[in-house]
Amino acid sequence: MLGTIVNTVAVIIGGSLGLILSSRFPKKLSDALMKALGLCTLLIGITGILKGENQLITIISMAVGTIIGELLDLDGRLNRAGLFIQSKFKGRDGRVSVAEGFVNASLLFCVGAMSIVGSLQSGLTGNNEMIFTKSLLDFTSSIIFASTLGIGVLFSAAPVFIYQGAIVLLAQWLAPYLTDSVVAEMTCAGSLIIIGLALNMLGITKLKVMNYVPAIFLPIILCLFM
Repeated sequence: MLGTIVNTVAVIIGGSLGLILSSRFPKKLSDALMKALGLCTLLIGITGILKGENQLITIISMAVGTIIGELLDLDGRLNRAGLFIQSKFKGRDGRVSVAEGFVNASLLFCVGAMSIVGSLQSGLTGNNEMIFTKSLLDFTSSIIFASTLGIGVLFSAAPVFIYQGAIVLLAQWLAPYLTDSVVAEMTCAGSLIIIGLALNMLGITKLKVMNYVPAIFLPIILCLFM
């Protein structure tokens, strides 16, 4: 769990630094940074979808995953968690809600190949190199995100700890099923979700991105038959 703990602490420290810097940013600059972050997130998503090898698996995963997410109301649950946090901490000058920062940062930090593969390596071999690399990236990202999205970014450390920690603890059971092909398809589905997140950040759409998240895990089953 060392890698997961380091990653969690990196998000908290980076987010704290971002909050300190945010007080120096005028609203015009914060808005510009938000759009820039949206474009960078879009780039991450586009790069990731190129790793997919079977479009049919991606299409089925997204369709079935969305149905599961809608039925479970995952987006609503995550937003309610963010709103609960927001009830304890007021948003910064009304620029962005605490819930928005929490949801966006949680998705960006958790939805990705490095979270899965790095956590598996950590759980199976004790090798935390990939998670440490991710921690550095998340540290940098959380500084920028917190400076524009506010204190909600700090609380995204909790989903990071729970999500990656669960994979580490379940690594022995999951490893036989997560072949290179499966991880590639999981990365493709996750990257599509990241693109949706980017479109929301750019103000183009208002997608319930969290409801798509089950699609990330469906390739584990679909790759057995396709």
